Amino acid sequence: MKTDITRRRILAGLGATVAAPAILRATRAYAQSPTIRVGFVTPSTGPLAGFAEADDYILEGLRAKFAGGITNNGKSYNIEIIKKDSQSNPNRAAEVAAELILSDEVDIITAAATPDTTNPVADQAEINEVPCITTDAPWQPYFFGRGGNPAEGFRYTYHFFWGLEDVIANFTSLWDGAGVAKKVGGLFPNDADGNAWGHPELGLPTPLAAQGFELTDPGRFQPLTDDFSNFISAFKDAGCEIITGVMIPPDFGTFWAQAAQQGFNPKVATIGKALLFPSAIEALGDRGVGLTTEIWWSPNHPFSSSLTGTTAGELANGFTAATGRPWTQPIGFKHALFEVVADVISRSEDLDDFEANAAAIAGTNMSTIVGDVNWVTGPVPNVSKTPLVSGQWQKAGDGVELVITNNSHAPQIPVGGELQLLS
Repeated sequence: MKTDITRRRILAGLGATVAAPAILRATRAYAQSPTIRVGFVTPSTGPLAGFAEADDYILEGLRAKFAGGITNNGKSYNIEIIKKDSQSNPNRAAEVAAELILSDEVDIITAAATPDTTNPVADQAEINEVPCITTDAPWQPYFFGRGGNPAEGFRYTYHFFWGLEDVIANFTSLWDGAGVAKKVGGLFPNDADGNAWGHPELGLPTPLAAQGFELTDPGRFQPLTDDFSNFISAFKDAGCEIITGVMIPPDFGTFWAQAAQQGFNPKVATIGKALLFPSAIEALGDRGVGLTTEIWWSPNHPFSSSLTGTTAGELANGFTAATGRPWTQPIGFKHALFEVVADVISRSEDLDDFEANAAAIAGTNMSTIVGDVNWVTGPVPNVSKTPLVSGQWQKAGDGVELVITNNSHAPQIPVGGELQLLS
């Protein structure tokens, strides 16, 4: 939709040859049926693919919903969603974001699933002055990991999700209720998430110490490592009864198997990211039962879609009915991402102007299927927080289900059961 591509700056190393000629953008601007192109970067393959499991289901529903267009200032605009696979690789995420911006000429770019996806996409959008909305990553690694300054913020890039303060509050409430020793073993990889969660001030160490928890942190490990012996020894020596951290599923699988082999059996294991998905829990067999994690979204969340009126339960059940697979947490946030996009498109004062579109994002104040999104409320510029609870994978018939066991910090979301210690 934009005719003034001269504002665009191409990232160093990408080369001028990838820039699309301005005539392509002018041609679209004067088409009889104007189309808004929305880029979507997601890890369809690789170790983060669990975050993208529901993408096709969500996009199919959204494309059907958008088939009649979105009205802005009395004019209907077609919506085209262009999906690109980051392959769970930050460098690839940056590459495909550049393709979407410079070749596909998207009007808005979106991304989801951990800082490995959101950050490189947002960085490309910011430097190329393209409006960007992201989700599914704690706000600290998104904002501070990109060099964000709370006094200034960013111009074009906006994010909604919860923060490390929320996961810390939920984890400690979960552990306090368990009645176990306050000795915690930390598992933090050498990546954007791990370095943020393990950061002395911004991450877990300082808040845990303030609440009387003793954290043993043996240091960073490289993702996809094959030996956690040193970590296990350190946790055993420290008498850790709780294990926490943030890991990809393969790394937790390796750690958990080696912990059993080496006789380390904590009473509570609360891990971010790795324990979000039913497939990851099922792969652990009986040792997956009783593991605990953060819960950002579930069928029991009391929210509905601003696009369709669908409840959280209906959206989750629809996915299961269509695919035969259990619901996953990213379902709600992927849908909400495009709720926000649709709202922005309908409100922008001038869809031919990136600045107007970015201003429309900044002015968002709406209820979605994951809760309220409002960038005016902070906690820092360009970030809107959504509610968080915590829970446990418990036996349910022949399988397992994720049960909310603690809602201390979001009482509007109902509890479904009580915490059980690992056997």
